Amino acid sequence: MSIKKKIMTGLAIALLILQFFQPSLNRSDELSAAHIENVYVLPENVKAILVQSCYDCHSNNTRYPWYSRIQPGAWFMAKHIQHGKAEVNFSDFGEYSVRRRRSKFRAMSGQIKNGEMPLWSYTLMHHHAVLSTEDKHILMDWFGRMEDSIK
Repeated sequence: MSIKKKIMTGLAIALLILQFFQPSLNRSDELSAAHIENVYVLPENVKAILVQSCYDCHSNNTRYPWYSRIQPGAWFMAKHIQHGKAEVNFSDFGEYSVRRRRSKFRAMSGQIKNGEMPLWSYTLMHHHAVLSTEDKHILMDWFGRMEDSIK
């Protein structure tokens, strides 16, 4: 067997072994009392956009596509979700201080306005998550109203 075949065989075996080491899934069957939907009255259009474009990375309940169980992509996805939830977690939003909630509403509005969210790397594989101009205006308007309503 040539050295090239040995290397390719070794890589294939290593990739196969990696499939047995999966990160834990980000799934929850219920909405916590601190979930944004239990803290604020979300209009149906706002809720639908958040579910479609935000919750996979920014809540405790991710909808996993078929490729999410293939390594090393699963680790990349788990790290991405961990980072997203560290920035804002809609499942824990009610636990944030008033100041932090106001800041998050302002930041989310700015990121949507600047096209920073949802991430292009996410929308590349999840075309349903791309925000239309109307979706952006709906979210920015609602985030702005929520930011202004917090005392």
